[in-house]
Amino acid sequence: MKTLIIVSHPEIDESGSQQYLKEALPDTAEVTYHHLESTYPAGKIDIKQEQELLQNHDRIILQFPLYWYSSPPMLKHWLDEVLTENFAYGFGGNKLKGKELGLVLVIGMPEKEYQVGGREGFSLSALTTPYQAMAKKTQMHFLKPFLIFQFHYMEEIEKMRMLIAYQQYLMIEDFDTLRAKETWFLQQLDTINEETLPAGSPFVLEQVKELIEDNRMELDEIQMYLDQAGGSW
Repeated sequence: MKTLIIVSHPEIDESGSQQYLKEALPDTAEVTYHHLESTYPAGKIDIKQEQELLQNHDRIILQFPLYWYSSPPMLKHWLDEVLTENFAYGFGGNKLKGKELGLVLVIGMPEKEYQVGGREGFSLSALTTPYQAMAKKTQMHFLKPFLIFQFHYMEEIEKMRMLIAYQQYLMIEDFDTLRAKETWFLQQLDTINEETLPAGSPFVLEQVKELIEDNRMELDEIQMYLDQAGGSW
């Protein structure tokens, strides 16, 4: 699976959250980072190039800070220019059919404010309705958005947990399932160069692997029991 991250931020070098996410990107050819304002400083978009980028990837991620319940102007301009009739929709416009569309939103307000009765009064699900509609019109699968609330107030351990979840959001099929996360963790552990770790670390890594695998076996056994019990009712 190839993932394209389309980032929009007018002052990205000054953004701690965006720089943190960029540094966290996995070093793989399967993930492409594409910052619109850097690529098109004059605002003139190469439509053919952008459409080819979209066609060459399976999961499309729109990553941006939430500006007045919407995106920065460059992303809106990009959507207007690139998702053209006969390409993204309309007669023959099935070039994005079956691809995935995800959102990575950086939000300055606390999560509790985005609900009925909260200060903002609307959920993020409601506020992202235009993107859900866009996915439907272009025959894409809309993914559960990845939401980052108040990045600058996060403790370091919170940022690390968010970083792991972000990498999973980019790289894993069925990223929201426990089994997929387990498989991803095991793959990441296998890529670690044990020679660079402190003494005793390889033993700890093996213990972690065994724990994950043992837990999976127990969960599979429980699921098998539940399936059998359900079939007998």
